[in-house]
Amino acid sequence: MKKRIHDIDLFRKYPHEVQAELFQNLISVAKNTEWGKKHGYKDNLSIREFQERVPVTNYEGLYPYIERVMKGEQNLLWPSKIEWFAKSSGTTNARSKFIPVSPESLEDCHYKGGKDMLSIYVNLYPETKLFSGKALSIGGSHRPSEINSKVSCGDVSAVIMQNLPMWAEAMRTPPLKVALMDKWEEKIEKMVEVTVEENVTSMSGVPTWTYVLLKRILEVTGKSNILEVWPNLELFTHGAVAFGPYRKLFRDIIPSNKMNYLEVYNASEGFFGIQDQAGTEDEMLLMLDYGVYYEFIPMDQYEEEQPKTLTLDQVELGKNYAIVISTNAGLWRYKIGDTIRFTSLSPYRIKISGRTKHFINAFGEEVIVENAEVAITKACQATGAIITNFTAAPIYMESGKRGRHEWLIEFEKQPDNLDRFTQVLDETLRDVNSDYDAKRQNDIALQEPLVHAAPQGVFMNWLRHKGKLGGQNKVPRLSNSREYLEEIMQVNGM
Repeated sequence: MKKRIHDIDLFRKYPHEVQAELFQNLISVAKNTEWGKKHGYKDNLSIREFQERVPVTNYEGLYPYIERVMKGEQNLLWPSKIEWFAKSSGTTNARSKFIPVSPESLEDCHYKGGKDMLSIYVNLYPETKLFSGKALSIGGSHRPSEINSKVSCGDVSAVIMQNLPMWAEAMRTPPLKVALMDKWEEKIEKMVEVTVEENVTSMSGVPTWTYVLLKRILEVTGKSNILEVWPNLELFTHGAVAFGPYRKLFRDIIPSNKMNYLEVYNASEGFFGIQDQAGTEDEMLLMLDYGVYYEFIPMDQYEEEQPKTLTLDQVELGKNYAIVISTNAGLWRYKIGDTIRFTSLSPYRIKISGRTKHFINAFGEEVIVENAEVAITKACQATGAIITNFTAAPIYMESGKRGRHEWLIEFEKQPDNLDRFTQVLDETLRDVNSDYDAKRQNDIALQEPLVHAAPQGVFMNWLRHKGKLGGQNKVPRLSNSREYLEEIMQVNGM
């Protein structure tokens, strides 16, 4: 671990040299793939040549290649054999997207991130007793692909767990057969049964599901807080959704000033950032030697057909950028859909600032505008309603209460039954978005939506109040905070 801290210090000091060497390695390894030949990859390809030859793309742009790999073809995007795919939602043309996971990306990105997380934590807290107990992690599940039983697809957490080395598996709880169960309600009950008997010193996962598990543990054990179950608990490593709304919930349920929280930025496409300083909420060191080459699109240029990208040495503090990555799993100039801001340029530290489109991802559900519009349309069709405008925001979890989405909808024609409208809205969201569906299973983390039929004129009043009436000004359809929703309701005295 001390040796790895030395390596991290090297890319802190020499970020551009590390990224340049990594880039050349990616090009060299991939030059004989179908993609590499098509785009003229060669040894000593310059960044400028790479940017001229390879278009910035999204999932839809790479999907024809990914689909062929899933069917069994190899050496298309990356030369190593691809047998695992991380399943994620948020695409515009499919219910889920499937991100190739190569042996290199597993070892040199995802696993390296996990090990570095421990190295950084131990470096920050050398008195830690972390290794005297078990690490609890809540994973997803995986299964063979529907189009090729020889490859497997699942949540990236499940892909990682299934392939963990023996030493890492021995350190974690619950056992793999429990961690990879696909029925969430049964999994949580089994996790409670297994983990309450362990000496858990750390946890990792999405705040939503972790909180659901902790609440269930207290219900089953009758304890008043988690430290009565796991007195040596000292660390929660979290990611995927913003932790801010959950911070008080966790402090209430784990009442200790010695409890530490560490944010990481890991996604289906790779492991990108780790909080490397104590007390810096949401600020992470950009990890530069994980087989990921970074480019950045200024958000004012994002909608251009082929936006100009910036390399790491060209970014500025405080500006919003969309991330573009080229990776050791064959994602080339790929827009992952996240936006970040740099909080430091020496070393490079970032904060996640959002998604490239309006969204709600308060509980890991990743609901995008397209999902919402499809669901609204079907609900209107089913109930004879006509809408003029809508917005939606999360209701965050509070002690003893589950989260949900709150919708403010202005109808030109009211639905013949608002309850039926809400039901169809919910059912359609579950149908078009697998992550939303998972969070809605048995109301375990996310309750049915709360829908308000707004009086006519509320959105126009708000736009007028903001001085944005007319032109191309729009009401934000979705927001991951309650700012817009509450302001609209306040302006209209609701």
